[in-house]
Amino acid sequence: QVQPVESGGGLVQAGGSLRLSCAASGSIFQFNVMGWYRQALGKQRELVASITRVSNTNYVDSVKGRFTISRNNANSILYLQMNNLKPEDTAVYYCNKVTGTLWDWGRGTQVTVSS
Repeated sequence: QVQPVESGGGLVQAGGSLRLSCAASGSIFQFNVMGWYRQALGKQRELVASITRVSNTNYVDSVKGRFTISRNNANSILYLQMNNLKPEDTAVYYCNKVTGTLWDWGRGTQVTVSS
C-alpha cells in the first residue's frame, strides 16, 4: 500500500513562497492523476490542484495564478510551488490520487502564513 510522504511546509509571511514535495513510492505513481489537498483547522479537506499523467493541470479558483503543480514521474515525486501566499492558505497540505480508491493519507506538511 502506497503512503505518500509530504515535506516542505513551514512558517512564511504573507506574500512569501514555499515549495512542497510529495514522495510516493512505487511505479504506479506515473499512471495516476495526482493532487494536492489541504485541510484548514475546523474545515473539510479540499482538493486545490491536480495534474494528469501528461501534466494537464487544474486548480481551485482561490489558488489560480499563485500555485503551480508539477510532477516527476521518473522519481515518483509531486510538487506544489506556492507563491504570493495568503493567511487563508494556512492548512495542512497532503498529496494523494484524485481518481479511484485513494491511498492511505500521509502525515501532511503544515503551511502557516502570517499576516
